[in-house]
Amino acid sequence: MRVLGIDPGTRVLGYGVVEQQGNSLRALDHGTVSPGDKLSLERRLHLIFQGITAVIDAARPDAVAIEGLFSHKNARSALVLGHARGVALLCAARAGLEVFEYAPAEVKKAIGAPGNAEKEQVVKMVRGFLGVERIDKFDAADALALAVCHLNRHRFTARLASAVIGGRR
Repeated sequence: MRVLGIDPGTRVLGYGVVEQQGNSLRALDHGTVSPGDKLSLERRLHLIFQGITAVIDAARPDAVAIEGLFSHKNARSALVLGHARGVALLCAARAGLEVFEYAPAEVKKAIGAPGNAEKEQVVKMVRGFLGVERIDKFDAADALALAVCHLNRHRFTARLASAVIGGRR
């Protein structure tokens, strides 16, 4: 199974593609779509749409894992972030991909970091967990962690289903 993790943002959006091979996970690609903050919001959203579409076309994931909504101190920031999430959801829907949402604390725990881990610690844990030599942006590390979180959840659910079905025999 191959999962595209997306850490939404309108200035910098992180993405990471992770593939499960047997019991191991392997990072295939990661990076950012970075329209910056000089362009209008609609132009940034268009560039994000193009970037995510290109990643989906190249990576051909089976599912998308995205950071779920969480409370922001600033309502405007939450609203703008919601726009980037909407574009990511649209890209996934156009590609026929199912989307799974995870809370930031759950994602951090999936890579062995505490739920309140700082960005630097997430990068370190993702690098160690996936054997990735270099991750230049926090957003890409978060996206890789999202993909890992989904794959861990998927493996656990599959094992649980197998145990339940096996127990009924």
